Amino acid sequence: MSPSTPPTGIVYIVGAGPGDRKLITLKGVECLQRADVVIYDLLLNDRLLEYCPPHTEKIRAPDPRIRTTRQAELNQMLVEHAKAGKVVVRLKGGDPYIFGRGGEEAVVLTEAGIPFEVVPGITSAIAASAYAGIPVTHREYASSVAFVTGHSAALRSDSNINWKQLATAVDTLVVYMGVAHLQQITERLMEHGRNPETPVSLVRVGTTPQQQVIQGTLNDITQKAEATQLKSPALIVVGEVNRLRQHLRWFDTKPLFGKRILVTRARAQASEFADLLETNGAEVIQFPTIEIRPLNLDSMYLQSINEYDWVIFTSVNAVEIFYKHLQAEGKDVRAFGGTKICAVGPKTVAALNDIGIRPDFVPLHSRGSTIAAEMADVYGKKILLPRAKIAAAALPEGLHERGAHVDDVPLYDTVKVRPVIKDDYSDYQDKKGFPLSPGNHLNHGNHRSIEADLLNGRIDFVTFTSSSTVTNFLEMFPTHTPADLLKSVQVAVIGPETQKTAIAHGVQVDIVAKQATIENLVEAIIDS
Repeated sequence: MSPSTPPTGIVYIVGAGPGDRKLITLKGVECLQRADVVIYDLLLNDRLLEYCPPHTEKIRAPDPRIRTTRQAELNQMLVEHAKAGKVVVRLKGGDPYIFGRGGEEAVVLTEAGIPFEVVPGITSAIAASAYAGIPVTHREYASSVAFVTGHSAALRSDSNINWKQLATAVDTLVVYMGVAHLQQITERLMEHGRNPETPVSLVRVGTTPQQQVIQGTLNDITQKAEATQLKSPALIVVGEVNRLRQHLRWFDTKPLFGKRILVTRARAQASEFADLLETNGAEVIQFPTIEIRPLNLDSMYLQSINEYDWVIFTSVNAVEIFYKHLQAEGKDVRAFGGTKICAVGPKTVAALNDIGIRPDFVPLHSRGSTIAAEMADVYGKKILLPRAKIAAAALPEGLHERGAHVDDVPLYDTVKVRPVIKDDYSDYQDKKGFPLSPGNHLNHGNHRSIEADLLNGRIDFVTFTSSSTVTNFLEMFPTHTPADLLKSVQVAVIGPETQKTAIAHGVQVDIVAKQATIENLVEAIIDS
């Protein structure tokens, strides 16, 4: 190898799982974290790409519906990037070696002398069935299972699938990609001896909050699918194990299952909120309207921090950003000395605990005027209030009224996020005809599709976690009044200050969290 020839890289053929992003394996995540290039399939959960480092080149695979040369193009990309010395991840839905053409790609890499590894993934046959409450094997119902492709080629007379024997050879039969040929498949199974009354389930977009399950028998499932206009992608599960669904359903019985909830929180803060909503079955659409931007802080506040009687932290952002400034000055928590600490809200308390501080006072409520009233005697006390640039004035005003000397210091700004207009996935639709992102159940919404969904009642809840999310959200849709834009949705806010801002803008607020925490907000949405 000459000095100018780059070393050969490596290709990881990784199974991403069936849709739920948390079903990817730990090794799959590790590969993404190392990737220089990721070539990913359509309809994957796009949040998996967030595991990639900033330098990763992300390439969406060609659309198989319109590119007949798709596989050849993919093979060439894998070889070229690996020969350039890059770590390449070929991210595939489900498992690469179960109807995923991973074997074909591995053969190409072998012939090209490219090292590769295969990282298995959870295939939809077992995952979608499990999420539908259907175990593919069970001692009392099924001791054997087979996975079969349902493409039209599998039904031709020259197909290598022996339908005559397969019809009765196994207890449970799971057919991939067969909904378009459902009638032919059921007729072939009955023709070759399978009982027409054998239970059948169709599981569409399994493991996602859009999951849809239709049950019937070999004799009537085609008519039921036509009546509901069920379309691909869906699995066909044939066998007595389908009778267990009525007892073992767990996923589509969650309290927010099927609800589409818009999260307007800053992306850096949205993950925990989104996870809580997802845990309860919701489809979360992330549409951040604000971005947290730290501001420069005069070092005099950091150098003289122990001269204050109190420091009040009103948010996790305030704690984290202030502490980073403190570290940049070569200091740590010892710089606070005997200064007392007030923390507003349990999350702020937890953030302070993480850096080794136990707050001296935690108010019962988060409203500024209430905090000022609840604090002990502050007359003549010197108070540092590092917080958002646009924070409400009620807290410092209340402290001033009680005789305190307050330094209200802007620590970070919440700036409006530029709307994303382009919609690369508008031609993918869910069971109601709604656009789908590659992530299906949890997508990063764009301005145009969000606007259409709001106006057409395709979103169930819009959530606001601060006053700035309200104002910035409404400014993104200047051609609509708040009443028209939100007439078909329920509006949920995190607390009275956000409620006040929303009402001032003409927004009808339907849900207010009992306490200003995301946990309480989720509970309030569930209870609504």
